[in-house]
Amino acid sequence: MGSNVDSTKKLTLVSLVLMIFTSVYGFNNIPRSFYKMGYAAIPWYILSGITFFIPFALMMAEFGAAFKNERGGIYSWMEKSIGPKFAFMGTFMWYASYIIWMVNVASGVWVPISNAIFGKDTTKAWSLFGLSGPKTLGILGILWIIFVTYVSTKGLDKIKRITSLGGTAVAALNIVLLVGALLVLIGNKGQLAQPIQGLSSFTQSPNPKFVGNAIVSLAFIVYAIFAYGGIEVVGGLVDQTENAERTFPKGVVISAVIISIGYSLGIFMVGIFTNWAQVMNTQGVHLGNAGYVVMANLGYALGTAFGASEATAVAMGAWIARFVGLSMFLALSGAFFTLTYSPLKQIIEGTPTRLWPGKMGELKGGMPLNAMWIQATIVCIIIFLVSFGGDSMSKFFDILVAMTNVAMTLPYMFIAIAFPPFKKNEKIGKPFAVYKTYNSAFIWTIVVVLTVGFANVFSIIEPAINGDMKTTIWSIAGPVFFSVVAWIMYSSYEKNNKEERRKNA
Repeated sequence: MGSNVDSTKKLTLVSLVLMIFTSVYGFNNIPRSFYKMGYAAIPWYILSGITFFIPFALMMAEFGAAFKNERGGIYSWMEKSIGPKFAFMGTFMWYASYIIWMVNVASGVWVPISNAIFGKDTTKAWSLFGLSGPKTLGILGILWIIFVTYVSTKGLDKIKRITSLGGTAVAALNIVLLVGALLVLIGNKGQLAQPIQGLSSFTQSPNPKFVGNAIVSLAFIVYAIFAYGGIEVVGGLVDQTENAERTFPKGVVISAVIISIGYSLGIFMVGIFTNWAQVMNTQGVHLGNAGYVVMANLGYALGTAFGASEATAVAMGAWIARFVGLSMFLALSGAFFTLTYSPLKQIIEGTPTRLWPGKMGELKGGMPLNAMWIQATIVCIIIFLVSFGGDSMSKFFDILVAMTNVAMTLPYMFIAIAFPPFKKNEKIGKPFAVYKTYNSAFIWTIVVVLTVGFANVFSIIEPAINGDMKTTIWSIAGPVFFSVVAWIMYSSYEKNNKEERRKNA
């Protein structure tokens, strides 16, 4: 009887695919990709799916099955495969990526708020104490961090409702995009707003920055890899899957195909109602508001396709922008409240307590309160430096997005590098294996590491080649700073441990 109950709780192929899809698929990646590359973004998503998403997800599955009883998450995986210092460096980089994410979202969360209230992005005109738009958003971002940290330290469970509500609303956005685009296509009698001119439409971007520049195009792979982010959670699902040996690899491959097609189809759908030159290549459009501009344009295109007046079409666009703004604000708020403590708690619980100076490693009521306030201080300092160092809104959001993409994809290299030693270590029990031989594991590790490594190199050097040293410096500053901090912390821990062992000897 007990075994029957267990089997009913196991994930089937369909439920596994749905769980992976919801963990990875992000709506905002579609309009941002169209803004940067147009239809030419589609091949990069397919390539990244083959060289990164599928092989890396299967590695996560093997790690997750082998270490399903470990509390330390990715730290335990790397520590038992290579060693504690490498594991701490990789895990700290993973944690640091969420710091950079908070810097980005704390300043960017005001764009959906503006859309929800006004039906368009008005943040460029916002001014506190006579400050410019980026500086004003920086100040508001700092206040947001303080507010969220204060509320999170109180451990309010109501935040979970915001998360689920936001998730449902964002899922609805995909339906609005799909149905709306098809209606516009019907209304315009099959004519695309962004015309397809042969194969070149899928190989050459309409964005002048990308024309004839191979490095800029290769740098876009980071956006595609970032869009596949979140697959590390897959590792914890193996033991919950029915007939995992067969179902899991099948589920990962099916998910990767669906997600790749989902992103590719979404980008194509945007082109049905959005002409890149007329809508995206206009003043005031940037990576921070591209999603809202695209969806507002969907409302406008729907109106004009079915003969509505100019005023009615504009109003339709504004109301869809309000819906997008509210949906994204709820989703980002829910994620923010969770991510202020969740990664921090995981890294503190997974690593040796003595690694953390002073009372930073203490948990009170299951929450790392002291560490949360130190984290908030660091995030506020970075927001201040970035926002008061940039002049235009477009440049401000370019820097924030570049920082986030680099910071959140680099840790994947650490995890992948640990995979061959994991396969070689016969002391580690491996109840689940997709890569049957060490050689196959090694070859696919090289493919994944090179994909992520080269993508980040191109992403970092591309702005500098085009004379934008500021974005290059900020893209690399975060990871370098946090790598140095991790190295100093672990070296200090090793030194103190040696001294303690000497005393006790």
